[in-house]
Amino acid sequence: MFVIELRFEPFADTTISAAEKAINAHLEALRANGQILGREFAVAFNDGEFRVRLMVPEKTSLANRYNSAWVKATLQGLTDAKLLAPRDKFIGQDINSEVSNTDDPSWQVLYTSYVHMCSPLRNGDNLLPIPLYQIPATFNGDHKRVIKWQSEWQACDELQMAAATKAEFAALEEISSVHSDMYRRGWDLRGRIEYLTKIPTYYYLYRVGGESLQAEKSRVCPKCGSADWALETPLLDMFHFRCEPCRIVSNLSWDHQ
Repeated sequence: MFVIELRFEPFADTTISAAEKAINAHLEALRANGQILGREFAVAFNDGEFRVRLMVPEKTSLANRYNSAWVKATLQGLTDAKLLAPRDKFIGQDINSEVSNTDDPSWQVLYTSYVHMCSPLRNGDNLLPIPLYQIPATFNGDHKRVIKWQSEWQACDELQMAAATKAEFAALEEISSVHSDMYRRGWDLRGRIEYLTKIPTYYYLYRVGGESLQAEKSRVCPKCGSADWALETPLLDMFHFRCEPCRIVSNLSWDHQ
């Protein structure tokens, strides 16, 4: 991933409130399309212009060809607020994040965790994140539903990793059960992505707990009950199970690895 700076310069008299509303709307539209990453953006006013530093999946993430209809509409909103179209300045590569995928995947997986800021769609061959704007819009012209699902999954993951409150158990149920709302919505999104991209797309089902390593190895697919989903060699040294019909991958319980 890379760091860029966007600059918004007024071309006529405007107000802080009008500029703030237009800039934040533009950033939210970019985020919903997967063109910028993260949740909070500090916009500063300095030397007569507004500036914000952002994380992007690729150097070209803000190219016009990737803009959704919503992003285009917010560009007009900037004009209405008396701001010029944003100018971007490349800062450099972020040394603490992953690079984006550049290879054509033979399969994909919907996978995230609370420590990941990148796209939740991963190349199944190398687990590198696939920028969402590179695939057709999933719903209503962009990928807002995918990013919302990711944010909620990460919130549950953080709760269960902290293990400090009773909410841990409800959060763990959401990310590890095929009967949860989180799974239902994520699995449907997975299906939508597979339909749009024509690439087999799987859902990662988190696994922790369990009685023993042997019991874990004998675990069946929680959706269809098949025992054939166990793999002789784990995929990417991480996924020990893959059910083709159910489009689910999972791991041996983290407690028994």
